[in-house]
Amino acid sequence: MNNLFNLFIIMLLLTLNVACVEKKSHPKEISNSKIVTQFKTNTLKFTSGIRAILQDSKGNYWFGSQKEGVSYYDGKAYQYFTQTDGLPDNQIRSIQEGPDRNIWFRTANGISMYNGVTFTNFSTEPNTPKLEWKATAENLWFSAGEKEGIHLYDGINLNYLSIPKLKNENPNNSYGTTGISKDKNGNVWIATYSALFYFDGSSITNFDNRKLALKYNEKLHIRSVLADSKGQIWIGNNGIGVLLHNGESTINFSEKKGLIHANSSGNGDLSPAGTLEHVFTIAEDSHGNIWFGDRDTGAWKYDGTSMINYTIDDKLSTSMIWCIYKDKENNLLFGMADGGVYKFNGKSFTKIF
Repeated sequence: MNNLFNLFIIMLLLTLNVACVEKKSHPKEISNSKIVTQFKTNTLKFTSGIRAILQDSKGNYWFGSQKEGVSYYDGKAYQYFTQTDGLPDNQIRSIQEGPDRNIWFRTANGISMYNGVTFTNFSTEPNTPKLEWKATAENLWFSAGEKEGIHLYDGINLNYLSIPKLKNENPNNSYGTTGISKDKNGNVWIATYSALFYFDGSSITNFDNRKLALKYNEKLHIRSVLADSKGQIWIGNNGIGVLLHNGESTINFSEKKGLIHANSSGNGDLSPAGTLEHVFTIAEDSHGNIWFGDRDTGAWKYDGTSMINYTIDDKLSTSMIWCIYKDKENNLLFGMADGGVYKFNGKSFTKIF
């Protein structure tokens, strides 16, 4: 009888131990939300600006706002998710789809993953940084905000990777990530406010003022980066315009095209029409044209020879473009700071969301 009782106790302890192991959360996971609500509308109601756009593998659209959370559009209605539904913050800075079709959001206060039912939020406080950078094609890369590093999701863990310190760096420099772009070979270009970093899968190379051959009065304040299909690297700044790096040399593209005002301060001051000095987003369309979204002067297209400036909608209170996104039908979509999403039809712009 005692043996049977002892056997029962052992089996009970083993069962409880397995249950505890199964309930362990991801080491950086901080919460699972309740099942989200089903608030829907027939039109996109965001007014605070569209910072991020994604068309997922099923063809559905996701819109990230400046202050109002996320909207999901399935072709019939818009569904909304906010902090009330489990997001860590209502400012959405980027949206990605993982290999498992879960949708990932980089918010102003952490990273969140949505599996179609609930949100799982992850802390973005730097854990013990992994000194060895490794990457595969399926990795998801996220900005670490103002922190001097980047987050990488490898399919299992969300890791914080520290950016190597630059020699003789200015103590006032900030290396918070502002943009991420993969080139045609799968290498990753990481824009920070004060330098550009290049990761080839095994080592990291930095491009600061000196390596980019800037003039004494030019100061990096990078807000966007694009590795285009030709292998060129476009670097958008808030102040000194667009830099173009071709692998061997760098030019101030805005200056070369006569798009820097003669009295430009080279910082965040308001710029007049006809200039390209404050570039917050860059994209390439299906024809190889490069598009720039300027904070003050709207949309610009470079066709390899000439620059064309577009007014997206003269009824908008601001010309600022937060993001430019190419969807699966090769439509170029522009997320505006004034709210709404516009599509370029080859000649003009139409508000479609």
